Amino acid sequence: MTKMSKAQFNITSESLSATKLSTKVRNFTLNVDEPESLGGTDEAPNPVEYLLVALAGCLNVVAHTVAKDLNISIQNLKIAVGGEIDINRFLGASDAERAGYQAIKVELSYDSEASKEELKEWLRQVNERCPVKDNLLNITPVILQVKSNRKAA
Repeated sequence: MTKMSKAQFNITSESLSATKLSTKVRNFTLNVDEPESLGGTDEAPNPVEYLLVALAGCLNVVAHTVAKDLNISIQNLKIAVGGEIDINRFLGASDAERAGYQAIKVELSYDSEASKEELKEWLRQVNERCPVKDNLLNITPVILQVKSNRKAA
């Protein structure tokens, strides 16, 4: 595998309503909405669901990349991801719990002829090499900047 330098990723988003967002990612448009139970129109996944999708998507790519690197075969990979969030914190009704997931549980199921030792090494490397998992486990600075859309009078 060729060693690469850093890769930059960017998106742009526009608020369509209090719960709906339209985001441009390369040549794709992704929409965000909340379920009706949280005031949305349930027309798209919500941000915390996209976080689970991002983790599953990253684990999928990394799992197959590591399997190739280790020269083992992984077939029929299925990834289930879930967790609970304290909605009261999000709604401002309580500050007893964190706003985010208390824990995220991931289940990988697959078929493979690899040995237990090979699969243990595969899983170890998948754990270490997944960028989304790394971002979830480690503090990543998030710098919020405000820019007014108003033109000076």
